[in-house]
Amino acid sequence: MSQSFDFAQAPGHLIRRAQQIAVSVFAQHLAAFDVTPVQFAILNALMDSPGTDQVTLAARVAFDAATSGSVIGRLESKGWVRREASPQDRRRKLLWLTPKGEKAVLEMAPEVAQVQALILQPLQEAEQQQLLALLAKLVSAQRDA
Repeated sequence: MSQSFDFAQAPGHLIRRAQQIAVSVFAQHLAAFDVTPVQFAILNALMDSPGTDQVTLAARVAFDAATSGSVIGRLESKGWVRREASPQDRRRKLLWLTPKGEKAVLEMAPEVAQVQALILQPLQEAEQQQLLALLAKLVSAQRDA
């Protein structure tokens, strides 16, 4: 009888599990804001680059451009994002944080920072730095591939 694949130790499985844990911790700590990690990433990116178009913004936060519209729509319905057609190309949608959205991001940011620390808490400081460096290397190599 053949042995099954050791799925529990597979990199893809472990990365998926780590992502599930990260999203769960995020959801618990930011429940009062009713925001997802992807929504926060979009809001945070708009803080740095107001007036960015939807496709560029989706690429910047590594999110599927086709489904980013619905995520942005939810942020728009909360009054956190303003979307306008580009004067040069009406099909291109430009995005800005509203004052309410900027206030929300500034209120969320300390909690998001705490979530990041909680995710890494089981690791020693050197392990945390090593994990982050290895994840950045993995993501960079896959992005370039």
